Order: sequence, then C-alpha cells, then structure tokens
Amino acid sequence: MRALRFGYGVAVTTLTKKLRYPSLSYSSSGPPDPPSLTGIDPNSVASTVSCPNSQHLQDDDVSAIDAGSSLRKPVCMWPGMYHSPATNALWQARSIFDTPSSDVDSVTEKTPSHSRTTILYPFSSDYILREQYRNPWNGIRAGKLLEDLDALAGTISFKHCFNNAGMADSLLLVTASVDKMVIKKPILVDIDLKIVGAVTWVGRSSMEIQLEVLQPTEETSDPLDSQALVANFTFVARDSKTGKSAIINQITPETEREKSLWKEAEERNKLRKKRRQEKKKEIENEKEAERLNALLAEGRVFIDMPALADRDSILIKDTCLQNSLVCQPQQRNTHGRIFGGFLMRRAFELAFATAYTFAGSAPLFLEVDHVDFLKPVDVGNFLRLKSCVLFTELENPDKPLINVEVVAHVTRPEFRSAEVSNKFYFTFTTSSDAMRNGRIRSVVPATEEEARRIIERMDAEKQM
Repeated sequence: MRALRFGYGVAVTTLTKKLRYPSLSYSSSGPPDPPSLTGIDPNSVASTVSCPNSQHLQDDDVSAIDAGSSLRKPVCMWPGMYHSPATNALWQARSIFDTPSSDVDSVTEKTPSHSRTTILYPFSSDYILREQYRNPWNGIRAGKLLEDLDALAGTISFKHCFNNAGMADSLLLVTASVDKMVIKKPILVDIDLKIVGAVTWVGRSSMEIQLEVLQPTEETSDPLDSQALVANFTFVARDSKTGKSAIINQITPETEREKSLWKEAEERNKLRKKRRQEKKKEIENEKEAERLNALLAEGRVFIDMPALADRDSILIKDTCLQNSLVCQPQQRNTHGRIFGGFLMRRAFELAFATAYTFAGSAPLFLEVDHVDFLKPVDVGNFLRLKSCVLFTELENPDKPLINVEVVAHVTRPEFRSAEVSNKFYFTFTTSSDAMRNGRIRSVVPATEEEARRIIERMDAEKQM
C-alpha cells in the first residue's frame, strides 16, 4: 500500500580503503595491533558473543555480525562515523570486507551470496545491548531498528560494488528509496533477533537490497512465522567527482528463490518509474477538484463557525508538534553528511510522540509509509522537524489508523532561509483497551495546501 523514498545525497556510503580498524575479537581492555587481513573471507565475520538461540538464528553459510560485541570496544573514538550498537559492529565488519583483489575488473558479475550479511542481536543474553533497544513500555525501540536497517543496507551495497582499490576514490553509494515496511508481528526486546539481507536486483547504476528482520519463537519452527519485517532498499551509484550515475557490478541469481526475488524487484523498479512520472502531474480534472473542495468544506466550518464544528474532528494544525537540533559532527557518515538512519530515528520518535498526544495512549507502530530525502543534511545545519497527524482511517473502530507526517527543514539563520530536506510518513494504531477511554477523532485540513497533501498520500496508498 505505501512506499518509502529517499532522495539522493543523504545516506551515503563512501567506498574507501581508510576503514582498516581492529577486527571483531579484541578485549574490552583496549584494541590490539591491527591484524593482517590476508586470507580473511570477506563474507564471513564471526560472532564474539555466544547466544542460546544462535544455531537457530544463523544462516547455513553466513556467520552473523554480533550487534552487542562492539559495545565494550572503543569504536566511539573512530571519527567520521555515526555510532549506535549495530552501526559500530558494521563499521568493524566493513574493514574486514574491504579485501579487494587486484585482478578484479572494474565491473564484474556477482551472486546474491557475495553480499549476504547477517547481524545478530543476542537480546536474551546481552543485558547491555537489550537496554539500548528497550522502550518505556518494555518493547523494542522501532526507530533504532530503522536506523540499523539503513546502516546494514549500506554495508551490503558496499560488499556488492567494491572490487578494487581504484573504485575507492571514484564511487559513492546513495540511498534512493525504500519500499513500504510493515510490522508483521510484535518485535520483542528480550528474545534474540537478527537482520539478514543481500542484493537481489541490479540495474545499470542501481541495486535493490532486501532485508528481513527475523525473531523466532519456541512455539513454531516455520521460518515464515519468524519474519517480523521485510524491507526493500534501493541504492544508486554516483561518480564521486562528477555526481553522475556510475556503472556497478551486475548480479547473477542462482537459486529459485533468488530468481523469484529478482523478478519481484524488476516489477517494483518499473512501478517506481511509473510513480515518478505520475507524481509530476498536478490535480487538474473535475473529480479531483471535487475531492479537494470536500476536504476543505469541514475545515472552513472550524475557521468560520467554530461553535458549529464537529466535535469528533480536529484541524491538522492542532495536532502539530516540532523539535529542533543543530547537526553535530558525531552524527555524520564517512562522506561527511548526516547519517540517514539517524534522521529516520529522530523523525520516528517525533511521529510517535505526535500519535501519543493525539490518541491519548501509547500508539502501536505499524508501517513506515513513505520518506522523501530531497536535500542533503550537513554538519552544522540547524534542522527543524515538524510533525502532524495528516489523516486518520476509522473504518475499523477496533483498529483505527493514525497517519503522521514529519517534515524536516534545514534552516540557515545567517542567510534567513529555510528549505525542506526530508519528508517522512508513519502509520500507527492503538490497542483495543486504549479505545475504551475514547475514540480517535477525524482530522481535517484548513488550507488548500493541507488538502492537497492528504489527497497525495491517499492516492499513494491506493497504488501500493
């Protein structure tokens, strides 16, 4: 139903040979001398913390990167990288992945297995890691998982594209879009979790990466029952000097599942191109003009005759929250711009607060609907995040849907200017117990611009 998009230039992975840091297996007392990377398999990174469910969580041919293993290591001293428990482990792992062969051509063919990567969260045995991801209601911090998904997708794209030393100075990988993410089952914070992903489709200069969040339970052995979330990231390659698209390694699917995923990704790529063309069209025909007027009609009552307004409705502007921050050097990626996963987490947490104050109870996160990354965000930028409940869906009284929009503005006081850098869309619901204390109100626009935003989002949902 819904899609999530990133514009170019925000979550950037730089293919660089400067990331040669200690391996994953040194002690908390301090890093040892850097190990030799000769003979290390770039697709095999061993876990350093044992886990009761590790056998169940491991892939047959891929060792997992342990998200908790880096928490006791001084990776926070590494400059130019945004840090979270998972990104710390990924930065360490990427230094091992960076083992190019001198006889590899600039562009070659790879299989999905070349880029397949797994990151393990041993929540059941690692108290420190578990507390990093716990929310106030003893559940998972979904914003931190979104942050980690973006980081892992960057590592996977790195593994697929990097062949030789010459590419390090010439190629940038940029997050272009992410399809709808739907929570298929509640994600628990005290049961081991893993995220596994690989490149599944490649075009001339773009690639799609599928990520799965898996959390097995004792009640079932069916792998599908372990799947909590699936996300499809699209990355594009850019020449670091010209900014133009760059040719990347092609992909050769081997198994029937890999071939099926390639076909599905090809269809999504065609659909994305179609949507980009349709998005350029403005509302012109009479039918859509009628929809616009119908949305504005109730809002005019609130403005012109507030005493007669529907008490089960509320204006969009009355649901708004916002916060501000100055982007710090510690939040940057290796390209020197603000890490896209960090922006996603901050936007999610503001959206959660908006839905919380609107519904009157802690909301339940369902989907990342749509995100646009329109402009890069740089260190030192003054960033303002503004959120609102854009519309609600009340067809099912027991499971109302609350659609929240978050818009990020890069503000430059010295130039007296501001521009939109990112747009985020999230969907929440509330529990049936919370609904006993009241009902979710309808949200109505007060301006034509708000009405157009609602129509655009509703149409986007119908196309998914």
